[in-house]
Amino acid sequence: MNAVRTGLLLAALTGLFLGAGWLIGGGTGMVIAFAMAVAMNVFAYWNADRMVLAMYRAHPVDRASAPRLYAIVEELAERAAMPMPRVYVIDSAQPNAFATGRNPQNAAIAATTGLLGMLTEEELAGVLAHELAHVKNRDTLTMTVAATLAGAIGMLANFAYFFGGGSSREQHMGPLGVLMVAILAPITALLVQLAVSRTREYDADRAGAEICGRPLWLASALAKIERGARAIDNPRAEANPATAHLFIVNPLHAHGVDSLFATHPSTANRIRRLQEMAQGPVTAVPAGAYRRGPWG
Repeated sequence: MNAVRTGLLLAALTGLFLGAGWLIGGGTGMVIAFAMAVAMNVFAYWNADRMVLAMYRAHPVDRASAPRLYAIVEELAERAAMPMPRVYVIDSAQPNAFATGRNPQNAAIAATTGLLGMLTEEELAGVLAHELAHVKNRDTLTMTVAATLAGAIGMLANFAYFFGGGSSREQHMGPLGVLMVAILAPITALLVQLAVSRTREYDADRAGAEICGRPLWLASALAKIERGARAIDNPRAEANPATAHLFIVNPLHAHGVDSLFATHPSTANRIRRLQEMAQGPVTAVPAGAYRRGPWG
């Protein structure tokens, strides 16, 4: 059901983008908007992971340079029957993590130094399992597409200001149409993007708990990360707020409660769901059963 909801939201965002092009320039504007959408998403599909990792100055690590982190990711990937993702570390005191990549074969997981220093191995496993769930569900690609289209609608709004909606033959709503695109389209695009982001967090929490087999590991980690994110700045995230939805907990100090305008559900709600999940049988992903890991 959530996959259907996400698909419908992305379809609505694409339709909004094309509609904005039509309001600005009629049929010609819609064609241009379609071409822009295709070009931007092709670029994002191939390059978004490298762009976001470079933005946060993440550096790759391996078994020799980060044995604890690498071993946990390797064990969880085997358990989830997934390819081993690339592993990165971000030099930031704020505890946080994110996943990126267009598919499981080209994925990367990044964790901050603050996260590695704050969590136990079990809690770290819960967080990394959550990020692997994003990769397995292809959430990283979905959110890249949503963010790209939302940004493109903002570009169309700027075009509306500069070009006034096209020629008289092509203006379908005149100045009113330009005003609608310039004001309402970016807001609507943001709401759709945030809605996609929020639904996928609950899904990744559940799937991550299944991968590691212990919902309370992730619940405990979320509580620590939430406290750390509120107390410790993440300057690069503050400078690039459009990437906030990638992190397991909102890295911005201006984030609010579980409302329509929040990029993440409230951490308290996520913890409550994980605690409820722990009360019943957890359908863990069958695989290596932590043969090499610290919990075997």
